Amino acid sequence: MARPLCLLFDCDGTLVDSEPLLADEMSSSLTDAGLPFQASDYMGEFRGARFRHIVAELERRHGSVDPEQLDPLECRMRSNLNRRLATELIPIDGATEALAALAGHPMGVVSNGPENKIRTSLEATGLGEVFGNRLFSAYTANCWKPDPCLFRHAASLMGFTPEECVVIDDALVGVRGALAAGMTVIHLNRFPDVEETPEGAIMISNMFQLPTVIRHLERSRALATHA
Repeated sequence: MARPLCLLFDCDGTLVDSEPLLADEMSSSLTDAGLPFQASDYMGEFRGARFRHIVAELERRHGSVDPEQLDPLECRMRSNLNRRLATELIPIDGATEALAALAGHPMGVVSNGPENKIRTSLEATGLGEVFGNRLFSAYTANCWKPDPCLFRHAASLMGFTPEECVVIDDALVGVRGALAAGMTVIHLNRFPDVEETPEGAIMISNMFQLPTVIRHLERSRALATHA
């Protein structure tokens, strides 16, 4: 009998509703540094992107800032964000219930954020025990979505092949990276009116739907194995 599928979850916007807080802190920090940025810019254009990628794109549009400002800027932004995550963060609607229903599966978190941010977010929302230390940060792997290597890195450390993994991600950078890694991908598309799910990914509009989709995937996998 095949072992259960390995489930690899994005964090921000998939498990926890941190993106509005992140967008707000980015807006304050970047604008103060001379890079005009609104919270709506993150939600509309840069959701899931690496912070330094956002900075580079804003510099291209608005002009360079002193590079010596960037490290202190990011440190202050992340420090402010971590304080807010610890007190204001809530899970994405349906995430707690979905994880409970899928408790028989090995699970990990794969995020473009730093590991301390992932850990803070999960602990603040009561999800930390579900994942333990199975947290895979782009900053630790030195590989950021949409590069598929972050997903392959996580699968390898979890002891699974890409074909045995299902990625659940709300951001297009993650969906595209996981597809490129050869994994089954479920796109949590919470904005279906404005965002199109890439070809090859399975769309859900809320986390309550996830357990049913995983059961269908397991059933199809079992039938294929015995065919």
